[in-house]
Amino acid sequence: MLDMFLCSQVCGYLYACILSLYSFFLRHARSRNYVSESEMCKLESVPLDFGDYHPLKPITVTESKTKKMNRKGSTSSTSSSSSSSVMDPLSSVLDGTDPLSLFAAAADPVTTTATMDSTRKKRDKDDSSAVGSDFEPWSSKRGEILSRYTTTEKLSIVSGSFSRKATTTGSAVSEKVRTRLEELDDLEEGSQKELLNLTQQDYMNRIEELNQSLKDAWSSDQKVKALKIVIQCSKLLSDTTVIQFYPSKFVLITDILDTFGKLVYERILSMCVDSRVSLLDNFSPESVNDTAKETCLNWFFKIASIRELIPRFYVEAAILKCNKFLSKTGISECLPRLTSMIRGIGDPLVAVYARAYLCRVGCHLTLQTCIKDLLHALLLNSVMSAFRAEFIAARSMDFIGMIKECDESGFPKHLLFRSLGLNLALADPPENDRLQILNEAWKVITKLKNPQDYINCAEVWVEYTCRHFTNREINTVLADVIKHMTPDRAFEDAYPQLQSIIQKVITYIYDFSLLFSVEKFLPFLDMFQKESVRVEVCKCIMESFIKHQQESTKDPVILNALLHICKTMHDSVNALTLEDEKRMLAALINGFIKMVSFGRDFEQQLSFYVEARSMFCNLEPVLVQLIHACVAFCFITIPSLSSIFTRLNLYLHSGQVALANQCLSQADAFFKAAVSLVPEVPKMISVDGKMRPSDAFLLEFLCNFFSTLLVVPDHPEQGVLFLVRGLLNVIQDYTWEDNSDDKVRIYTNVLHLLSAMTQEAYIYHVDKVDSNDTLYGGDSKFLTEINKLCETVIAQILDHLKTLGKEETLKRQSQLALYFFNTILAHGDLRNNKLNQLSVNLWNLAQKHGFADTKTMVKTLEYIKRRSKQPEMSHFTDLALRLPLQSRT
Repeated sequence: MLDMFLCSQVCGYLYACILSLYSFFLRHARSRNYVSESEMCKLESVPLDFGDYHPLKPITVTESKTKKMNRKGSTSSTSSSSSSSVMDPLSSVLDGTDPLSLFAAAADPVTTTATMDSTRKKRDKDDSSAVGSDFEPWSSKRGEILSRYTTTEKLSIVSGSFSRKATTTGSAVSEKVRTRLEELDDLEEGSQKELLNLTQQDYMNRIEELNQSLKDAWSSDQKVKALKIVIQCSKLLSDTTVIQFYPSKFVLITDILDTFGKLVYERILSMCVDSRVSLLDNFSPESVNDTAKETCLNWFFKIASIRELIPRFYVEAAILKCNKFLSKTGISECLPRLTSMIRGIGDPLVAVYARAYLCRVGCHLTLQTCIKDLLHALLLNSVMSAFRAEFIAARSMDFIGMIKECDESGFPKHLLFRSLGLNLALADPPENDRLQILNEAWKVITKLKNPQDYINCAEVWVEYTCRHFTNREINTVLADVIKHMTPDRAFEDAYPQLQSIIQKVITYIYDFSLLFSVEKFLPFLDMFQKESVRVEVCKCIMESFIKHQQESTKDPVILNALLHICKTMHDSVNALTLEDEKRMLAALINGFIKMVSFGRDFEQQLSFYVEARSMFCNLEPVLVQLIHACVAFCFITIPSLSSIFTRLNLYLHSGQVALANQCLSQADAFFKAAVSLVPEVPKMISVDGKMRPSDAFLLEFLCNFFSTLLVVPDHPEQGVLFLVRGLLNVIQDYTWEDNSDDKVRIYTNVLHLLSAMTQEAYIYHVDKVDSNDTLYGGDSKFLTEINKLCETVIAQILDHLKTLGKEETLKRQSQLALYFFNTILAHGDLRNNKLNQLSVNLWNLAQKHGFADTKTMVKTLEYIKRRSKQPEMSHFTDLALRLPLQSRT
């Protein structure tokens, strides 16, 4: 009890001392030279010495040589030598002096093999070039198929015993042929074993083993064994037990078939080469010698003796290219026969993949001939749907010719033109053919009587027209669409296609002055009678405008059209509209408003804002945007907003804008409205859907308000500092939370404002606006009024500090005392002894009950000591000596 009594007596003494000294605060406010203080706070500039370094300087390569010492425990010594010339570290490996290059040069067989490999790759490239560079190669599809079609089911594979029967060296030729035929019969009569319960990886490993066995057998001159392996692999394609894995199985097996086909072709090709002359790439059958032809025929006879259809078909297709050795028309004659063989395959899945393999091996050989034979509409449509767009576009006129001549029974020609248009939307045809292509297609499309058939085709060809032609052709196409879709309101059943047309037009014409010059564009929009669809179309147009419009506009055509479009979006808002939808529509309308500028024609600008406000009154974000853009209508619009802090901030921003434009009476009106609105701030507000206290938001707003009030000149009829007085009265009457110190923090910020107002020149000004430092010129009566306000504010602060003397509020008292001490330190003239003593008393009060943060106190004291070393701040040395640091104990 005695301790509590002594504590209360000491606190009472401190309060008495403080109360006796507070009136000296403003009388001795520190004079500020803001320019010199700003220069003092700038970072010291230190010149940087980069020496010889520069990021663009040529690189000098340094070679380091390390020599190891033989003695135990000795360190290695390094000697470095720098090359004076600029060298590329990788250049030395290109001059042929590196070990690998020397080794390659010394190995003649390797060089020969590499030469043959390069010749083979060149030949493969020539084969691929037969279909054009725009044809998608099989290699690009292979990996995608293997990664996409996988399975977790168990697989099985039939494996043959590929052992070679021994033959005597002296056996006759007929005996050798008989032996090989017996081996083939053994393969078909049950010399296989079935491996069950294989995982996908085991299956793929087994296929790879067969592929390697094929290569090994071929390299060891076991041609029959190689053929047996290929036949056995081909049989696997008849098994469709695990359907989802069949595409990957097809890829793996056809890889083996391709390998076999290349081996046979290169074997026969090597027989055509003698020691003097090698066969040209584009050779004719007449240049092939008899031995090569006989070997080629022998291979075809062997394959023809295979009993089962599927392996016979696949193996013959694999060596289809070898027909080049026999006759010029051999391949063209074999393809129809092989195609007919596929009809004998009962399983439709197996048959489809057999056709796919035949197309793949045949496309490189006779593709152009096959395309000219596609005279059935359904088949032609399949080709245009499956082939790459670049391939189709490059041959557009050829396809148009085929479309004209094809048999359209069961498949109308306009669908063929639609398929062609889809390809031309992805790839460009030859420039000289573009207009003729459009004319040929549109002749067919415009004659269609069924609106759905018409719009399905027109939708596709609109994009082609936009890509390659001018507004005149686009306008013609749009007019034709309107002509076909308006009768009987046919457009009501084609909204998706019409939306697609609009989207394509605005994608390619993003200059809106050109877009609205298209005569039929706005009439085209009139076909969207359904409100939801019309709003979606308007949103697409506005999104395109905001995305592509780089400069502000005042074009009356653009403004009138977009105002109509924005009005359509705004009028769709009703009580059921979601907030997200409202936010999106408001963002689009605001984007349009921001892009409208009439320059210095303020009257026209104001008229536009008046019209916009009358059109978009149901979207609050749009009204906020108009408020920022048009100060003249703030008083009409701000009170209609629901959020009180939105209203407060808009009043403040509008007043600042008015002040910046020298509209002093309007600025006073905005600031008065803000002051009168403060008492209406509720205790709790909704933030992101959650209720939170409003004190922090109010404190932030008032601090911004005080910063503005510094430069606001007094009204000649309202008295000195009438806005500051009114705001202080509102703060005094506002009901604050019992456990909140925000009121005192606001009063402390008011002291900052009043201290700044006593300076001869304010820290900042508004251009062309005379603030109070200019109006009063340091008049004593003005300073006296500031002192009176300051006394009132300090009394409120000290009264609040006194109410915090209870045990449960001592920590808050410590924090506020230190906060007030820092205010005096920053804004007071501490050369005055009484003000100096006031700061010491506040320092002691902050530490008295052990709630002060030691780190903060230490840093504050260090700051005072640093300040004492600055010019005209020597009195801080004495102050630092009078500020003791107390421990918590």
